[in-house]
Amino acid sequence: MGAKGNLVVGQSGGPTAVINNSLVGVIHEAMEHAEIEGIYGMLHGIAGIMNQEFADLRRESPETLELLRYTPASALGTVRYKVTDDDYPRILQVFKAHNVRYFFYIGGNDSMDTTNKISQVAEREGYELHCIGVPKTVDNDLAMTDHCPGYGSAARFVAAAIRNTALDTEAMGDSGPLKLMEIMGRHAGWLVAATALARQADDDPPHLIYLPEHPVTLEKVIEDVRVVYERHGFCVAAVSEGVTGPEGKAIGDTAAPVEVDAFGHKALGGVVDTIADAIRESLGLRARMDKPGYLQRSFAELASPVDREEAYAVGRAAVRVAVKGETGKMVTLARQPGQGYVWETGLAPLSEVANKERKMPREYIDDDGNDVTPAFIEYARPLIGGPLLTYARLAKHPYPQR
Repeated sequence: MGAKGNLVVGQSGGPTAVINNSLVGVIHEAMEHAEIEGIYGMLHGIAGIMNQEFADLRRESPETLELLRYTPASALGTVRYKVTDDDYPRILQVFKAHNVRYFFYIGGNDSMDTTNKISQVAEREGYELHCIGVPKTVDNDLAMTDHCPGYGSAARFVAAAIRNTALDTEAMGDSGPLKLMEIMGRHAGWLVAATALARQADDDPPHLIYLPEHPVTLEKVIEDVRVVYERHGFCVAAVSEGVTGPEGKAIGDTAAPVEVDAFGHKALGGVVDTIADAIRESLGLRARMDKPGYLQRSFAELASPVDREEAYAVGRAAVRVAVKGETGKMVTLARQPGQGYVWETGLAPLSEVANKERKMPREYIDDDGNDVTPAFIEYARPLIGGPLLTYARLAKHPYPQR
């Protein structure tokens, strides 16, 4: 069993539409365990520990916590800070000073690495500290879990967004027959792949989907667009921001200086601009562009109810396993075999999650590299929490001639 003491929870990295559900899950479960005394939120992630900036979460009203479950972005604030070897002794010192015995970090790849290292430092120092990672990322690229909280809602948003802009594009006719939508995803194409969930019929947009896992040439993209345009009279393509050419260089890369975060991740963007220019030069057609950007991870009005419940569940599960003595683990989501979509939480060692990246498997990408397979649709559809709205299409009966 875990020691008696205080709990600290934080949020890190890019927020999601359901990240606060995991926070509320931690708070609600912690309130049910006598081992846990204070429940504190670190403000702006790991920086809140080093600056000793905490919020007393026990004092929040039940009404506020319930409303928080439907509120996007990180309620405690987030951070992109790469913890150095010199920081870990300081973090442990703060934990000791405040009798923190339970540490929960809600985040993605880098956050799981931080949680793993804090757990290792505490163990080396002989300090009983139960460290559990709570998964979160719209990229859906964490290892050891079937999927990640945050992904289902972002997937629902991009499917709805491309479906609506496709109707707009079709209606524009020759004045705007091509649409390119740039979707988040540095190295993994899970989110751009989810645009395929927009289709009600086989020929529905998006007609083309380009993923980071399958390099492509500009010449191939142009030819794909030409074929679709000649068949349908318009073309809608979903393009991951991380799409690369055969040589491994991002298609949108330029020689101009780019923003780099604390972890060395370059700010991506510009791939659809590059493709649009190439289409105009080769086909003489103007392509319009949509870049939903951060809307993909923060649009709570389109949050998946499945995603919301799973995000809450992993927060509660993290506390349950910690008070039973677990540490150095991440809560996972496991899909159960059988009829319908059934899931449960599990555990994975943080050492097998930290600094690893789960990409789209080959069987989810079609042979041409410009679409997904039915296997992906079967995987992703339950996560968005039900079908999108059904839209009407006019039969367009001809007016009788006189």
